[in-house]
Amino acid sequence: MKTALYATVIFFITCAIIFFPDASLEASKRGLHMWWNIVFPSLLPFFIVSEILISIGVVRFIGVFLEPLMRPVFKVPGAGGFVWAMGVASGFPAGAKLTARLRQENQISRHEAERLVSFSNSSNPLFIFGAVSIGFFQDKNLGLLLAVSHYLGNVFVGLTMRFWGKDEKKLQKETVHSKPSFKKAFQLMHEMRMQNEKPLGKMLGDAVLNSVQTLLVIGGFIILFSVLNQILSIVHVADIAATFISSLFILVHIPTELSVPFFSGLFEITLGSQLTSQAQAAMLYKVIITSFILAFSGFSVQAQVASILAETDIRFKPFFFARIMQGIFSSLSALILFKPLYIDLLSKNEGYAPAFIFEKTPSFLTEYWLLLSKVGPVITICTLIVYILIYYFRLRNKSGT
Repeated sequence: MKTALYATVIFFITCAIIFFPDASLEASKRGLHMWWNIVFPSLLPFFIVSEILISIGVVRFIGVFLEPLMRPVFKVPGAGGFVWAMGVASGFPAGAKLTARLRQENQISRHEAERLVSFSNSSNPLFIFGAVSIGFFQDKNLGLLLAVSHYLGNVFVGLTMRFWGKDEKKLQKETVHSKPSFKKAFQLMHEMRMQNEKPLGKMLGDAVLNSVQTLLVIGGFIILFSVLNQILSIVHVADIAATFISSLFILVHIPTELSVPFFSGLFEITLGSQLTSQAQAAMLYKVIITSFILAFSGFSVQAQVASILAETDIRFKPFFFARIMQGIFSSLSALILFKPLYIDLLSKNEGYAPAFIFEKTPSFLTEYWLLLSKVGPVITICTLIVYILIYYFRLRNKSGT
């Protein structure tokens, strides 16, 4: 049955691309544009730096001090605090990439990795404030509400997933009851550095190669799901699904005009958020749907995460259910916080609600988003050239020996 299902779906997609080449091409260009201009240049520095920090043991050093917080609250090692912070700063799918890396280094167990990856994947602030709030909704006042709801959803997922899997009692006793110290942290970092006998140049080259390879896979998924989303819209599958979704929305008193944007957002968050902002509905309902879309992260991002986790023994199923939970938590948070974080702040500031409470933050994020859109392609192509050169010289050295 699974083989027949796979064959049918792939055959359907292939026929659709053949019958609608123009629409498929435009969708591919849209996905490539997003990856080329934004995703690649924004994620690359985080991936490279994180790879090096893990290799030289800095993450283990940080983990010693974060252990008293992360272990009792989320039942993950202290190193999970670093992964969580990097996931928030850089966005999807950095949390999954770093979690898989820690698992490959045997720094966390499988159950700990499944807990960690469930709440360390989130949208970065730049996308929420720059693209969604300012770019799609043309309303910088929404940034704070969407961000707080999104990251609160992450926290609630982490607190819920702490009950997932078996406890590693022996390890837990050793870590929880031991007080963090600088001497112990430095000793662990030094031991890991000694285990990794690669020189700094080799580590840097490996970090670039691994990061670029991961980003190339991510780019392929972005383009694929952009085309798939367009095809589903053309063949009216989206309309049929929207009819079913509309009946569910009626039960919870959400406008049915948001059913199509919601369905699109299940596949790709960028298109779903954009269509939601353009829908004819009250702002409250659009914020609730957008919060769910950002938290669910779309099948496109989930496919990226699945490909990363496939290199380890970390199961994808807990991550998928965590995305549904975060969608619910984030939507409820947006509903509860809509008045204090949007309506009240809007009225107090006479139509202006500061995004981070700091006055200059919205303009900074806007300028950074515009700058990234301009210089992103240059960063991407220069990095790909470096990647090709490193790969070429390593192949030549291998053939020479």
